Amino acid sequence: MPLHILVMICELSFANVFSLPELSSRLMPPVRGENMTYSERVIAELEARYPEQLEFIQAAKEVLETLQPALDAHPEYEENALLERIVEPERVIMFRVPWVDDEGKVQVNRGYRVEFNSAIGPYKGGLRFNPTVTVGMLKFLGFEQIFKNSLTTLPMGGGKGGADFDPKGKSNREVMAFCQSFMTELCRHIGPNTDVPAGDLGVGGREVAYMFGQYKRIRNEWTGVLTGKGLTFGGSLARTEATGYGLVYFVDEYLKSIGDSFEGKKVVVHGSGNVAIYAIQKVAQLGGTVIAASDTKGWVEDQEGIDYQVLEHIYNKKRSGHDQGVSLAMYVDERPNAIWHDGDGRGVWQLPCDIALPCARENTLHLEDAQALVANGCKVVGEGANMPTTPDATTYLMENGVAFMPGKAANAGGVLVSGLEMSQNAEHLSWTFEEVDGKLESLMRGMFHNVDDTAREYGHEGNFVMGANIAGFLKVAEAMMAQGVC
Repeated sequence: MPLHILVMICELSFANVFSLPELSSRLMPPVRGENMTYSERVIAELEARYPEQLEFIQAAKEVLETLQPALDAHPEYEENALLERIVEPERVIMFRVPWVDDEGKVQVNRGYRVEFNSAIGPYKGGLRFNPTVTVGMLKFLGFEQIFKNSLTTLPMGGGKGGADFDPKGKSNREVMAFCQSFMTELCRHIGPNTDVPAGDLGVGGREVAYMFGQYKRIRNEWTGVLTGKGLTFGGSLARTEATGYGLVYFVDEYLKSIGDSFEGKKVVVHGSGNVAIYAIQKVAQLGGTVIAASDTKGWVEDQEGIDYQVLEHIYNKKRSGHDQGVSLAMYVDERPNAIWHDGDGRGVWQLPCDIALPCARENTLHLEDAQALVANGCKVVGEGANMPTTPDATTYLMENGVAFMPGKAANAGGVLVSGLEMSQNAEHLSWTFEEVDGKLESLMRGMFHNVDDTAREYGHEGNFVMGANIAGFLKVAEAMMAQGVC
C-alpha cells in the first residue's frame, strides 16, 4: 500500500476515535510540577497547548499569576478544575467572509467570534476589523473581557470577535458590502440574550449600523443585538464618550483617595481615536492639561493643551470613507503653535508629565517607555486600551512607585454603557445624557473602590492589577461553581 494512503487511513482512524480536544490531551498530558501552584500549573499547560497564541498566553498569565491568594482561600476551585475551564472558550466560531470591491473583484476575509464565558450573562464584547486579527488575539481580548464585564457589576459574560478586514482606505460601499456579508453568517450565533457584540478597533458607528441593518433584514426582528448603535435606532447617549470619560473618572477617584485631583496636572495620551478624544475632553473639564496625542504616523505636542474638537474633526474625516492622506499631522493646520513629530507615536512617552493614558491598542507602552515616564516624573498610568502596557513595563512602573490602573477596570466605561444600552433597549426607553453619564460616573468610581478594597483584603494594598483580577474573577468563579460542571 502506498505510504500516503496509509497515512490518510491512520489520520482518519484517529479522527474517528477521538475528538480534537481528546486527541490533544492524549498527545500532550497535563503538566505536573512538584512545586507548582495551581495557577502556575494551568499556565504551563496553556503554554504547551497554545505556543503560537502569544497574546492569549500573555493575558492568561497576567490574570492567573495574581489569583493565587484567592485560590488558596478557595481550594474547592482546584478540586473542580475551575481554572482549566475558565481559560477555555465555551465556543469559537470561524467563517469566511466573501464580498465584492468597487472594481468588481471578489475578496475573501476570515471572520471570528470567540464566545468565552456566559456564567454571569450573555456574551458581551466588541468586534475588531484589522489585518492583525487572529484567533489568538481574540482569545486574549475575550479572556480580558470576562473580568472587565464582571467588574461593571452588570450581568454580562465575556466574548470578542472580528475579522482580518481593514476598513482604512475602503469606500463606504465596500465597508457596507463587507459588513453585510460578515453579519450574514454571524447572525446565526448572536442575539439579545445570547451574545451582544459592539464596536472595537476598526468598528465604529458606521460599521455597527450596517451590521444591525443586515441582522434585522435576515432575522426580521428589531432587537438590541448590537450596542454602539446610532441614536435614531436604539443607541445610547454618552456611549461615544463612555470609555474615555470612564477612564478619567476611575483615575480621578484614585487621585481623590490620596487627597489629590487632576487640577494643574500635565497629561500625555497615546492615541487619538474615540477613547483618547473623550479622555482628553474630560481631563480638561477636571482642570488638567493634555499636552500630547498620537496616531500611527506620529504624534503631536501642544503645550497649551490638546484641543479635543480638532481631534474629533480629524477622526471623523478618517471614518468618512474618504480617508486618503488624513492623519493627525493635520492638527497643526488648526493649531499652529503645536508641533508635529513624524515617526512612532510612542514618542509621547518621552515628555515630562504627571499622568500617562495609553488609549490606542495592546502592547504600545514598552519597558523603555516606562523607564522614560518614571525618569520624567510620571506618577499615574491609566490604561484606556486593552493591555497597552507590556508585562515588563507594568512591573517596572509598579516597582518604581507609579500607581498603575489596569485596562480591565480603567477602560470598562465603554462596555458599562453598552450594558446600559442593552437595558434601555429591553425596556424600550431612552435615558438622557445626564442620566447615563451619572450612572457611568457612579459605577466607575465604585469600581475603583471595589478594586482597591479587594487588593487590601488579599494583602496587596495599592496593587490595582491584583485587586481588579481577583475582584473580577471571584464573581465569575462563584457563578460557575453554582452552575455545576458545564
